[in-house]
Amino acid sequence: MIAAARQARVIAVDLSPASLELAASLGAVVTINATDTDVPERVQELTSGGADVSIDALGSLVTLHNSLRSMRKRGRHLQVGLLAGDDDMPPVPMGLVIGSELEVLGSHGMSARTYPDMMAEIAVGALRPELLIRGVIGLDQAPERLARLGEPGAGAGGVTIVRPGSTTRRA
Repeated sequence: MIAAARQARVIAVDLSPASLELAASLGAVVTINATDTDVPERVQELTSGGADVSIDALGSLVTLHNSLRSMRKRGRHLQVGLLAGDDDMPPVPMGLVIGSELEVLGSHGMSARTYPDMMAEIAVGALRPELLIRGVIGLDQAPERLARLGEPGAGAGGVTIVRPGSTTRRA
């Protein structure tokens, strides 16, 4: 949503059809189901040589490597959050990073100093975070939903709100 609001040509990659549908509704011009294709090859093809910027917010070894292999020379990769479990110390293909002169950046998320600009974009309607809300569940359903977070494609795409005392509904 943020990249599309800034006129970037967004290519969204995911395993979940629901997440890809949401990405398209928020401005992705192309969606790629990672189970159906060689992601780096497809991105290279769609961009005539590779992406200028990649963002991996999932945090898995597969997405990290796919992102790096999808880049054009002197591209920038942003790794949002830590990789977990067996991937907590991922092998990074430094030959590719050096050979393609890639920048690899890490982030825990958005810096508080940028909140005022983001809030201004929300106020004028350039960003619409309410469109990310895909469902509201009761507290009784939170354990089941949390347990499924690690399953590829298990999400509904977007954000699920846990509201104690409420019944489950789709946004």
